[in-house]
Amino acid sequence: MLSVHSDEHFMKEAIRQAEIAYEKGEVPVGAVIVADNRIIARAHNQTEQLNDATAHAEMLVITAAENHLGTKYLNECTLFVTLEPCVMCAGALYWAQLGKVVFAAQDEKRGYSLHEKNLLHPKTKVEKGKMEKEASKLLKDFFKNVRID
Repeated sequence: MLSVHSDEHFMKEAIRQAEIAYEKGEVPVGAVIVADNRIIARAHNQTEQLNDATAHAEMLVITAAENHLGTKYLNECTLFVTLEPCVMCAGALYWAQLGKVVFAAQDEKRGYSLHEKNLLHPKTKVEKGKMEKEASKLLKDFFKNVRID
């Protein structure tokens, strides 16, 4: 049985958020932020719905978590996200001083890790590849009939 405090449990919750985005015609990226083994914020991409290029799942979940905690720092929190954050999101994660980032699929076109310099806060831990197959399948299914460069 899957523990409700496991990384897999939290990534499954992020994938549920990505599925919501998929159903709304958004690029299927979902995210949750966890503090003290509890989800404190959930979000999915809403760039189309909000007509806002910055409405990535990570940006929205950071704001929700900071509002929940009443602070701009998330150094005791973990972000679970279905796709590697882009440069914009990595910058926001840097300023929020996120404790840990766990992402499923690598973004080979726009991921922050494509840059030589680490864009995350020096104290932020990173784990990649958690439930990569599930997250990648959702993205591939979405882009079968859509081409976005």
